Amino acid sequence: MGVPSIAIMLHEVIKLLHHAGCTDVTIIRIGTSGGLGVEPGTVVITKQALDGKFQPKMEQIILGKTVERSTELDQGLAEELLQCSKELNQFQTVTGNTICTMDFYEGQARLDGAFCSYTEKDKQEYLHKAKEAGVCNIEMEATAVAAMCNLSGLRAAVVCVTLLDRLKGDQVTSSHEVLQKFQQSPQILVGHYIKKQLKAKAVQG
Repeated sequence: MGVPSIAIMLHEVIKLLHHAGCTDVTIIRIGTSGGLGVEPGTVVITKQALDGKFQPKMEQIILGKTVERSTELDQGLAEELLQCSKELNQFQTVTGNTICTMDFYEGQARLDGAFCSYTEKDKQEYLHKAKEAGVCNIEMEATAVAAMCNLSGLRAAVVCVTLLDRLKGDQVTSSHEVLQKFQQSPQILVGHYIKKQLKAKAVQG
């Protein structure tokens, strides 16, 4: 969960891909997120992964120095995934920017953590600024996925379903059954994409 954990996993996976001699690799992160101005259950395909200041970069301290890495994602892949969603026609899917934070509570402007040094008005101002920056959802892994795949020359995408609209609250209120259905949507979408790619390669080969 979060940038540190997914960064460790990606380091190990990228090393394995290198030693295995893999080529033409695509990495897709699927999961859940908090929506921004979209209905719960909407699947968001990330255009740009942004930090908490709405910048398309990931900062990491290496040897005591701050290193910035680009968090651009493959737009062609995002469009392919959006087309797959249209073919499925099972759930609402949009493309938009994604904020990646280092914290679930204050970093995401929640009011229900153990600490909170701001008001509902402050929260709404921040979230509306995010919406103006093209943000459709908030999660905790996208910048690491984008930055590390960029660095490795790998195509990458982030596909997350929204469990709530953060403009309307901090708590998930949908039933367990509804949440289970929501969480299947990114899997269904990416599964369709994989099957489509395998079928295309079979025709070519």
